[in-house]
Amino acid sequence: MAFKKIKSNESVSNSPEKLFLDLPRRKFPDAMAHQKLIMKLYAEKALDESDVALQLPTGSGKTLVGLLIAEWRRRKFKEKIVYLCPTRQLVNQVVEQAEEKYGISVHGFTGAKSDYSPVAKAEYQNADCIAITTYSSLFNVNPYFKDADIVILDDAHASENYVSTFWSLQIDRLNPELTGLHEALCGVLKSVLEPHDYARLCGEFDEASGHGWVDKIPTVSLFKIKDEMIEVIDAHNKVADVSYAWSLIRDNLLACQVYISPHSILIRPLIPPTWTHGPFENSKQRIYMSATLGAGGDLERLMGRKFILRLPVPGDWDIQGVGRRFFIFPEMAHDQGEIENLKMELMNKAGRSLVLVPNNNSRDKVVKEVSDKLGFDIYTSDDIEKSKKIFTENPKAVAILSNRYDGMDFPKQECRLLFIDGLPRATNLQERFVMSRMGANALFNERIQTRVLQAIGRCTRSLEDYSAIVVSGESLTDYFGDIRKRKYFHPELQAELTFGVEQSKNAQIKDLIENFEIFLENGERWEYANNEIVLERKRSKKEALPAINELESTVKNEIEYQMKLWQSDFVSALKCAEEVVGGLTLPELRGYRALWHYLAGSVAYLGSQNGVEKLSIKAKDHYKNAKKSALGIPWLASLTGFEGVNESELDTEEIGLKQIERVEAMLSSLGTVNERKYANYEKEILEGLSSDKYFENSQKNLGELLGFNCGKTVSDGSPDPWWISGDICFVFEDHAGAKDTTILDATKARQASSHPAWMRENVLYSSDAEIIPVLVTPVKKASEGAWPHLDNVSLWPLEDFRTWAKNALSVIRDVRKTFVESGDLDWRVNSFNIFKENKIDSLSLYKMIKSLKAKEILTKE
Repeated sequence: MAFKKIKSNESVSNSPEKLFLDLPRRKFPDAMAHQKLIMKLYAEKALDESDVALQLPTGSGKTLVGLLIAEWRRRKFKEKIVYLCPTRQLVNQVVEQAEEKYGISVHGFTGAKSDYSPVAKAEYQNADCIAITTYSSLFNVNPYFKDADIVILDDAHASENYVSTFWSLQIDRLNPELTGLHEALCGVLKSVLEPHDYARLCGEFDEASGHGWVDKIPTVSLFKIKDEMIEVIDAHNKVADVSYAWSLIRDNLLACQVYISPHSILIRPLIPPTWTHGPFENSKQRIYMSATLGAGGDLERLMGRKFILRLPVPGDWDIQGVGRRFFIFPEMAHDQGEIENLKMELMNKAGRSLVLVPNNNSRDKVVKEVSDKLGFDIYTSDDIEKSKKIFTENPKAVAILSNRYDGMDFPKQECRLLFIDGLPRATNLQERFVMSRMGANALFNERIQTRVLQAIGRCTRSLEDYSAIVVSGESLTDYFGDIRKRKYFHPELQAELTFGVEQSKNAQIKDLIENFEIFLENGERWEYANNEIVLERKRSKKEALPAINELESTVKNEIEYQMKLWQSDFVSALKCAEEVVGGLTLPELRGYRALWHYLAGSVAYLGSQNGVEKLSIKAKDHYKNAKKSALGIPWLASLTGFEGVNESELDTEEIGLKQIERVEAMLSSLGTVNERKYANYEKEILEGLSSDKYFENSQKNLGELLGFNCGKTVSDGSPDPWWISGDICFVFEDHAGAKDTTILDATKARQASSHPAWMRENVLYSSDAEIIPVLVTPVKKASEGAWPHLDNVSLWPLEDFRTWAKNALSVIRDVRKTFVESGDLDWRVNSFNIFKENKIDSLSLYKMIKSLKAKEILTKE
């Protein structure tokens, strides 16, 4: 064959926005004005910066901007460029856009390295093409892309789990390959857990009782069991899901946090140590493309970078949004059965629809519903991984994506109906712990908002797009329906939400369907409604999220803290943590300040155990200040008994505040935006307590609503419900069907008195509690045979119990009026005080029930 001509250096413009005109295969005459502006800004201000963030909101064309910058740098500087996407689907989508829309030659790299095309590898290595691949292709122990000059991170705002997973060991209890390791670690953790928490970890509570429970192993406890944990994990290190992550964190276990839930154990550092990963750290430049710049330092925390230069969105994108969204909130007026029928009717009218669900169980439920009632073709994320055309070219189809709130785009006619089920509030145990247990919601406000914006933008990618969005799931309906949160959104979205809420409140199913039909027609009738949204947009103004400036000012020290801790430089890490504490002064950040006092105390403790004895005083001071910083965080009471902390110095309200935490979780699960679900739950309790047949179940549900750990089982000799809070356990023997003239016999008395022994034998988390058997009955007399069994039994007269229960439900209803979301520290403290005033907190209830001695209330027959 003839020799090939060697390419000479190409003549390249001094700015990437001019390059587009030189691409003969492009399908557009030119880039848009705002795209040109941000590319020009990049060439002028960010060319040699190590870390650069480009803010490009949903629908503003960030893929073209990223690819043009990549292609420009490849041509001008002969650099090797890696463009990262969260998933394989998005890799294929970007490759398709590059080749078919923009006329840029790229290669997609997915799957095993051994499957990469030799031609693609050669062209990437010679800087002849851009490599499009996944985050996991770069963030792994032996990546192919070891020496990229430029790394571009698409959807950087959604990358937290893709990056942090590299340094995260997650042991799922239900994963057959990890069951043995989970059981072994449970055995190790048992020595540092309270009995009821150990029971939760082992899955002894049913799913409904968990209500999102998550906990963290304190660093002092982790220090005590570190060697045993290492031995156990080493023994199970042959499983790939364990070995890769474990190899990176094993020698830095004390620089990590350990989180637990009923389903899994997560070991990970607070901030991903990206500076330890050469392929990422050693690149010339890292470009983060994001729908938001991560105000408050969120992007820096996500990526483990101390400073990222931000290039803000140009033009009027902060005023006018992309496309038109019509929100429908069926849960504001209808029960679940009606909503399911509405969804099927809307899907049928739309032809094609997209459904975003939080997990595979929810996905499977929707699959069955659509199959049984519509018979439409159904596609999952695996089906459309390589191409979405099989979906977008099918006139009667439903795409159901699990745990995917970002990524796949369906603009124009591809999809006009989007269903979103649930709020992606926290995507890992660390986020859940910081929000729900530490009350530090402010830290993640923007991250949550960005996830939601990503979800609702899947079908509106340009100004001419329009899509209806059906919102379901109590948490997401509450989030959008809360006018206090709405003011932090883009004015366009504020207007769309306000319009959607007003149209959904008290609307009949037929009205919701008719409104959807008007929207789909996109004619004169919708034009009137659209004008209402435009007017509302003009009246709306976006406000900054709380405490953003303080969060931004501390992020550099937070990352430096993790760096020093990773090096076991405890003295320097302590200094950084103290700098963070000093910068967190606003009331909205009390929970986060308490967390950093705890982290400072923990690193001081580690230093004291590694030869710097004087740091033990620092540990004591920071642990004390952690509790003082934020009342309403019972988790901090777990510091009791640690070296340098005197139990007498700590308050005695831990049990009550933990009770309120569980009330908080129950109210969150029942929703706050409307009364329906809560009112039905309350009604069932009241009606059940008034009956004989349903009394026991209602008693259990009442206990759960009041924040107790409750249970009930039907087996030989088992009691009726039990309520547990801390080291107090009430175990009931219900006698609701008796008359006040009934004589309590020996059998019933013996049953009640034997319940503590049954509990200790069968309910492990009650083993360390004081167990009080409680007989709930209207009887006033006991037989002579019953009398010997009543020495330690309390008797709660049935009508007194019912009166107490009605008052307790009234108190719950009152505190619910001020409940907004989990983690509100002021709400916790106020609610606890109200509980105490009404004597429905566990300690007040304990004193009352202990005073109700059966032998003092009953008379012997």
